[in-house]
Amino acid sequence: MTGGELMSGLLEGKKGLILGVANKRSIAWSIARSVASQGAQLAFSYQGERLEENVRELANTLQGSIIVPCDVTKEEEVDKLAQKLDETWGGVDFVAHCVAYAKAEDLEGQYLKTKKDGFDTALGVSAYSLTLVAQKVAPLMEKRGGGTIVTLTYLGGDRVAPGYNVMGVAKAALQASVRYLAYDLGPKNIRVNAISAGPINTLAARGIAGFSEILKIARERSPLRRNTEADEVGDTALFLSSALSRGITGQVLYVDSGFSTLAF
Repeated sequence: MTGGELMSGLLEGKKGLILGVANKRSIAWSIARSVASQGAQLAFSYQGERLEENVRELANTLQGSIIVPCDVTKEEEVDKLAQKLDETWGGVDFVAHCVAYAKAEDLEGQYLKTKKDGFDTALGVSAYSLTLVAQKVAPLMEKRGGGTIVTLTYLGGDRVAPGYNVMGVAKAALQASVRYLAYDLGPKNIRVNAISAGPINTLAARGIAGFSEILKIARERSPLRRNTEADEVGDTALFLSSALSRGITGQVLYVDSGFSTLAF
């Protein structure tokens, strides 16, 4: 069941930015489909020519979408993205931040062996980018009376997930950032939340050592006895981006078939 089947018009007239679509299996794309089904008009960012074709092809299936280049590690590009949204829409209502990256060698072996450049890369892309984007979009949200920001995290930011390594540290920083941003932006009627999704078979996830075993364990042990589906995350992002969640900020919502409730 998707958001479109649950109800209709939750985001009618709203404008949203989706960061992090890579292909049709991306969680970011599932979020885009859910919010678009409720009337939202979307802007998509892409990093580099390699991803542009995929993002453009997908975005063109949603009426009225715009596509803007943006490398979230470069402040000037985030500035240009915000300027484009301001010029096109005069503001923005919600953002889905679905950006994360760590070097392949830092997702192998022990976290102990993480080099400083790998640490800086993972924390910069996966955690600080949320803060930078929030800085730039907050004035655009104020113009429209407030807004919402949603990001993606994982259980490896709460406890040790072997092989997740520096990305787990980055997700822990991301979750702390959600809380501090929620505190700072609350007076502006801007809410900030995270979704902790169960393991989903995306291109990015396949870079984690032993990922197929992680899927198997989640499926066998979670209370619902199944793996998380990307559409479930998409519909949760829809909820967090709508007025239905107007009293929720600074939170991490777990969409993982209940796996996070287990002690072992």
